[in-house]
Amino acid sequence: MWNGSMGVKRRKQIRNILFLIILILLSLIFAMPFLFMLSSAFKTPQQNAAYPPTWIPDPFTLRAFREGFEAFNFSRSFFNSAVITTLSIAGNLLSTTLVAYGFSRLRARLSSFFSMVMFSTMLVPWIVTFIPLYIMYARIDFLDTYIPLILPYFLSCNVFSVFLMRSFFNGIPKDLDEAAKIDGCSTFAILYRIILPNTKAVLLIVSLFVFINTWNDFFAPLIYLSDPDSYTLAVGLAIWNNSVSTNFVSRVGDPSPLMAMSLLTVIPIMILYAVAQKYFIEGVVTSGLKG
Repeated sequence: MWNGSMGVKRRKQIRNILFLIILILLSLIFAMPFLFMLSSAFKTPQQNAAYPPTWIPDPFTLRAFREGFEAFNFSRSFFNSAVITTLSIAGNLLSTTLVAYGFSRLRARLSSFFSMVMFSTMLVPWIVTFIPLYIMYARIDFLDTYIPLILPYFLSCNVFSVFLMRSFFNGIPKDLDEAAKIDGCSTFAILYRIILPNTKAVLLIVSLFVFINTWNDFFAPLIYLSDPDSYTLAVGLAIWNNSVSTNFVSRVGDPSPLMAMSLLTVIPIMILYAVAQKYFIEGVVTSGLKG
């Protein structure tokens, strides 16, 4: 019996090791584009043209970053992306928090109906509403401004954020609301003093999702913005890469400047995720108050 239990334990260990190896291999496969970008950003043109390719730059050079800054207006595009992303996060937190709190705590005759209608819009492909939105923004002269990129977040149009936050709000016992009302707290005071302090994890998750979606968004800025000085990083890099003034052969033979600028574009997302990873995992695993 002892040998049998030892055999089961050994098989379980072998299975776990094999599973871990498979996960590591899959992780390397998915990380290959990033590793290629990281390696190419610090190579010389000769190293990029070498065959077979090498992964570790030798010598290590910052030449691509200098050439990238000279050819591409990175600072302006970075500022544009930062402004749009910051305002989008602020607007999303403000609007979706109020809507989610209303659906979770305030009861009205048609609240369930409106909740169902709102959440059902998650099933509608965003491309279906894009043309009507474009026509509407064009008629009120909002094109070539940041308003079409920011305004939807201030109007609680991010239904997924509302859904996620309402789920977390529902996990907070309503007995706390009743106790706060006895102490004289108003509806907004309950939200500020009771609900929000217990939902920091979901607020961070929502902010992280909005940051990634807005920072990486290519289609909407490309359609709504036409002034090169207003381009975000995603649009600016793509247009710079495909511009007529950039020689195609040199881009293929030496992608280092493009890889360097792309690496700088990705770094803010990596930093934010590293900082918020603890809260991200906590928000996925838990809901509402801790025990």
